[in-house]
Amino acid sequence: MKNVEDVYSLSPMQQGMLFHTLYEGEPGVYVTQTVYNFHGPLDVPAFQRAWQQVVERHQTLRSAFLWAGLDEPLQLVRQKVRLPWQVEDWRELPSAEQDARLDAFLAADRRRGFDLAKAPLMRLALFQVADARYRCVWTQHHLLLDGWSVPLVFNEVFASYDAFVRGLPLALPRLRPYRDYIAWLQRQDLAQAEAFWRQLLHGFTAPTPLVVDLPLASDAGEARYTDQHIVLAESTTAVLQALARQHGLTLNTVVQGAWALLLSRYSGEPDVVFGATVAGRPADLPGVETMVGLFINTVPVRVRVPQEAVLLPWLQQLQGQQAELRQYEYSPLVQVQSWSEVPRGQPLFESLVVFENYPEENNSSEDGEGPTLIIEHTQTEEQGSYPLALIAVPGPALVLRFNYDRRRFDEVTIARMLGHLATLLGAMAEQPTQRLGALPLLSVDERSRLLDDWSRTPAPAPLTACLHELVAAQAARTPEAVAVVYGDTQLTYRELEARATQLAYALRQHGVGPEVPVALLVERSPEQIVALLAVLKAGGAYLPLDPATPAARLQYVLHDAQVPLLLTQQALLATLPPHTAQVLCLDADGAALALAPMVPLPSVGPEHLAYIIYTSGSTGQPKGVPVAHRGIANLAQQQIAAVGVTAASRVLQFAALSFDAALSEVAMALLAGATLVLAAREALLPGPELLALLRDEAITHVTLPPSVLAVLPDADLPALHTIITAGEACPAAVVARWGTRHRLINAYGPTEGTVCATMGRTTADGRDPAIGRPIAHARVYVLDAQLAPV
Repeated sequence: MKNVEDVYSLSPMQQGMLFHTLYEGEPGVYVTQTVYNFHGPLDVPAFQRAWQQVVERHQTLRSAFLWAGLDEPLQLVRQKVRLPWQVEDWRELPSAEQDARLDAFLAADRRRGFDLAKAPLMRLALFQVADARYRCVWTQHHLLLDGWSVPLVFNEVFASYDAFVRGLPLALPRLRPYRDYIAWLQRQDLAQAEAFWRQLLHGFTAPTPLVVDLPLASDAGEARYTDQHIVLAESTTAVLQALARQHGLTLNTVVQGAWALLLSRYSGEPDVVFGATVAGRPADLPGVETMVGLFINTVPVRVRVPQEAVLLPWLQQLQGQQAELRQYEYSPLVQVQSWSEVPRGQPLFESLVVFENYPEENNSSEDGEGPTLIIEHTQTEEQGSYPLALIAVPGPALVLRFNYDRRRFDEVTIARMLGHLATLLGAMAEQPTQRLGALPLLSVDERSRLLDDWSRTPAPAPLTACLHELVAAQAARTPEAVAVVYGDTQLTYRELEARATQLAYALRQHGVGPEVPVALLVERSPEQIVALLAVLKAGGAYLPLDPATPAARLQYVLHDAQVPLLLTQQALLATLPPHTAQVLCLDADGAALALAPMVPLPSVGPEHLAYIIYTSGSTGQPKGVPVAHRGIANLAQQQIAAVGVTAASRVLQFAALSFDAALSEVAMALLAGATLVLAAREALLPGPELLALLRDEAITHVTLPPSVLAVLPDADLPALHTIITAGEACPAAVVARWGTRHRLINAYGPTEGTVCATMGRTTADGRDPAIGRPIAHARVYVLDAQLAPV
């Protein structure tokens, strides 16, 4: 072949970069742009000659990459290449336009990319912006050089330039070619490396979630990378550096420890994995520190974050792990991933830590009388392939920079994450003997906002009336409006109030009063709602039981609650387990109950017991949760406002009465003067029956768990206005399906919080918080496992 000097294999990192470059199909991936400002006279021909001299000196800078039709890719070194140049004079342009032109050039230059099969994979652009000022852009593909090599090349360029402008002979150090490193790699024992990585990653089965990233849609388009950075205070940096020196640590270990802590706090995982870029220059390869090429590699770092561990010993343990890992840092990442237990097709990690610790660049070029050209490195732009990369740049003030994909993260999230990382590092500097779990993540201002401001939500004045009193008031306002519908049966508000009052008098005669529990074992029907209101009117607390509940659980609940009275229906008597409660049948005993005398009903207040809900307990037996009146009316009032229930609304009672969500449905419907729609159990099965019910009954508001929404077929439901989802975590796919056509509200609350503590609008793009604003005059704090606000 003509113009070919050498052909050899790729390093593992080169193989990975080549794969990602070809796979992404975007020309800007792994294109690095370094911008310099030159102050002083510049001999442009000598400068171009110096660059060409260095290109001719290094095989790496004359390399191209071949892969088509080959079993494995190869790098091909050309004997001669000509370095492309672009030189322009911008001196007549205003400064602002010069800046705009440079930005436009950098964007277009990055999009231009490189044809990887054609050398050289680098180019230069020089823009003169004043009589003795230049801006130089060095663009190269990362396949050629790592960060350590860049200043080596740069310093050689200006050593050559000085020799040329001063007319002196050029004396550069003897080279060791990059192919010697490739040969060293091929001599390494992958079997030993495999054993090491398998042991290190044993038991790790899924990538550490970033949690704050956005779901990536299948049609999200090309990756769009950008940067944000923060500069640590010089005083904090100095303390961290002194701490590292005193305890035999590297600043890199400290930064990796802070990142592991942040990942653990964000994900809630005590065992995290992230990627780290390692120098990859083996100590047993003589002259490696002056070799030019791509030596870096990306390897996984696994860190266990026990909250009780003390910071300094934990960092020292992490440093020891890094020393052991360094023996196998040559391992190809694709191989390491195959040796892990993370399923094929999933990444081993989605965040990367890069600690830039490179040789210094020359910052001046001298002639015989002293410095004449001052060189300022202003910026480096590079687009990687990981969603999130942390780049730490040491110096008098440590710089922390995030390079991130804007499809996955927004600016506010990245800025907050940078602040959290800086807070952790500051705390590590001040409290090196502190437990990991006690190190703060939030800044003082952020913590103050969360504790003092966020949970203070303006709310209407608290209601002191009880639910049954407010239903009675609604019946007085709209007596002929339909309150409850069950098939062909309807109850107006007047009828509902009259029947509930009549039954309440009968219950009073049977000993029901304040704090007396009354069990309700009633099929879905208008009688169920009548019985609920009647118990409240009589001053008692209802205990809802589901007829589908196993007999053993029913028996346990009746015994545990010491229920003196049970309301049921004739058809359910045979299902009752042994118990000691008095039984009243709403249907069989209806005539007798209707004859109860009109005795005064007891007065109950917000502090009295309203109901008892039994939920699954940690001991395996159900536990009873007593709830007072005070929260119910306020909950309903704020739900009505949040979800827009009006007198014209039709609210489906989907939940079984034994689930506290049923009270939410009943209360917000009846206190708004809306219609509460009931249906038989069979009609509520997720499928065509439920869709038909929603459509035929013109339901406007429904509360459904995400698991029901997930399996419910698509349908045109023009009347359906609002879906409240609760009881389970709501997957993004469910939000995407239902949030585009209906208002989707995510509700959260423990049973002890009177059904619901927060409600938040969940949008199809997934950007709204999963936990919404507090309701019912509550204050809400979101805490981590250490009970610290997050």
